Amino acid sequence: MTRATRVGEVESNPRHWRYACVMLACRSLLLTWLLTCLRSPPESEARAGDRTDLLPLDLLARALPNPGQAPPTQVQMVQSRGSRGLRLAGAMTTALSFPASQIFTNCDYFPAEFSLVATIKTARLRQKSNEYIFSVVDEESDSLLLGLRISENRLHFLTTPPGVSGRSRMSFNDVGLDDNRWHTLVLAVTGPYATLTVDCGLPLELILKMTEPGQAVMLTGVLSPSKQVQSFPGALSTRGSKFFIGSRRRMRGRFSGLLRQLVLLPGSDARPRLCPTSEPGLAELSVPQVLKSTLLQPDHHGPVYPYEAEARVTLGTRPPCSGPEHGQLWFNAQRKELLICDGITWRTLLQNQRRLDYVEDYQDLYTSSETFDMEVFSIPSEGLFMAAANRDSRPGSGIYKWRDGSFQLYQNISTQEARAWKHFTIDDKFFLVVANSREAEPELSVIYRWNQRRRRFLRHQTLQTHSALDWEAFHIHNQSFLVVANHRQARDSNHNIHSVIYRWNPNTKLFEVNQTLSTSGAYDWEFFTVGPYHFLVVANTFDGQTTTIIHRLRLGGRMFPDLPEHSVCVIHYTRSGFLTFNWRTVGATDWETFQIDGRFFLVVANSQRVSEQGPSLYSINSTVYELNTFTQTFIRFQDILTHSAVDWEFFTIGEESFWSWPILTMAARTL
Repeated sequence: MTRATRVGEVESNPRHWRYACVMLACRSLLLTWLLTCLRSPPESEARAGDRTDLLPLDLLARALPNPGQAPPTQVQMVQSRGSRGLRLAGAMTTALSFPASQIFTNCDYFPAEFSLVATIKTARLRQKSNEYIFSVVDEESDSLLLGLRISENRLHFLTTPPGVSGRSRMSFNDVGLDDNRWHTLVLAVTGPYATLTVDCGLPLELILKMTEPGQAVMLTGVLSPSKQVQSFPGALSTRGSKFFIGSRRRMRGRFSGLLRQLVLLPGSDARPRLCPTSEPGLAELSVPQVLKSTLLQPDHHGPVYPYEAEARVTLGTRPPCSGPEHGQLWFNAQRKELLICDGITWRTLLQNQRRLDYVEDYQDLYTSSETFDMEVFSIPSEGLFMAAANRDSRPGSGIYKWRDGSFQLYQNISTQEARAWKHFTIDDKFFLVVANSREAEPELSVIYRWNQRRRRFLRHQTLQTHSALDWEAFHIHNQSFLVVANHRQARDSNHNIHSVIYRWNPNTKLFEVNQTLSTSGAYDWEFFTVGPYHFLVVANTFDGQTTTIIHRLRLGGRMFPDLPEHSVCVIHYTRSGFLTFNWRTVGATDWETFQIDGRFFLVVANSQRVSEQGPSLYSINSTVYELNTFTQTFIRFQDILTHSAVDWEFFTIGEESFWSWPILTMAARTL
């Protein structure tokens, strides 16, 4: 029913004539209040073309801190469906509040005619839950003077008339505000009439009347003469009161949604100022500047709020980017990157790291003879080095240094069919040890030490070896060790010989024999630790008759206990006795350890199957073992077909893990 219909009814009813006269007198008093109570706004706030009405009072902006001040604790800025709002649920109830005297400067009375404009977004509310969009509370008595409250599919406007016990409540049903969408509501109050407009739609009008003192009931339609009309209080004093945004000054009833706009417009209906509009759910009368600045053009003068956003992402081909698309996101699936439109062009926000699907040729390094091994290491304050193990003794093996983006020859060292280099440090000293494999008496390998003054590697110690193929350096409990892989003895080509563990003597500054281990054609050593345990594993290749060898892994109770023939691994310092693991390898030439997601693996490179009976086989399985921490044993995890594999290398690129192994031709393989 419209206001015009009600006027017609008044004309035909004497009682309604008396009521109309009362309303005319009230409106005259209201005009006097408007001229005297409210402060005159500054000229800077005046709107062109609207000179007669009072200006809107931005309640939300007044509650926010001034530029340069810190934002309220736990107040969060959220971008949802392309627009920003403030989430107040985590903030203290007093975080967004201000005294009523800040806007009612000339007198303390709330206007008798006014409009409230709010833009909110809230999810579905539970039954019997009530949340305050704002409230005016007397600070001394903590009593509610006025409040705007939302519940499940309802909106309530509450007042406490002076001199009346209890509250008046205007309730609008089936308004559909709690559907997780942006809505702008305009509540216009004039005397006993309250009109609610949601998203510039059709207005819903209610009439307030009192049935008993202190009890308010809302009815729509024609006013019943038997009931007393209750207008909005014309003298609602706000002295000593405070505005609370998003609460009723209590933890209970806090607004859980997003608040973008909250405006009080005295003296007029705000609906003509907002409607019609192209975005009725986001119709603006006065929105704080901090909620208007975009992600690409932030408001650097205001406080910085914790920020989150939800946004729709466009897929497919490149969409247009201009003013209307400003702030939209586009995911380029082909290039795996996320872009945002700045109003002119698409700018990259997130980009997938370039995947390394290939290795490019970077540098060709020419060596003096056939090279078996490369060892890369660094010396602090000196740079990056690489040692090449060359076959020929003259000019020997080369030490290269990284200069100007490439490795360049730095030093030549005389070696005897060098098969491997190993770099290690003891205290602050830097060493290189070479595995010389030349089968001629005497068979010697050499340890070199970096001379800081001459900036060269100089001979430090010579050790007797037998066709040495590998060195491994390791530390256990502040003690330094070296172990050599003796492959076979020159004078009788015996593969079943001892490999030697050396320990550093800090007094003599030399390595001394610590223990000998029986090996069969030792090819490689690998040292690793798992928790408190220390492992040393050897790759036995050939025992003089076959490459198929049973390995036994023992966990010992002293430094390196004597192990049975063909054992491959020892563990340092356990006193719980000996545990033995049996492994079968076929021409083992290398062990490699690695971890993936906290799981520990050990992989062997099996090179060839050779026996006194039958042909030799080069395409055989290499095996991956995984450590079972519960049983403290290595168990077979996976067999991988390899072709004369002589080495394993594990590496990662990004979050992906890779293995690689070189392949030797049958003609190049020798035992």
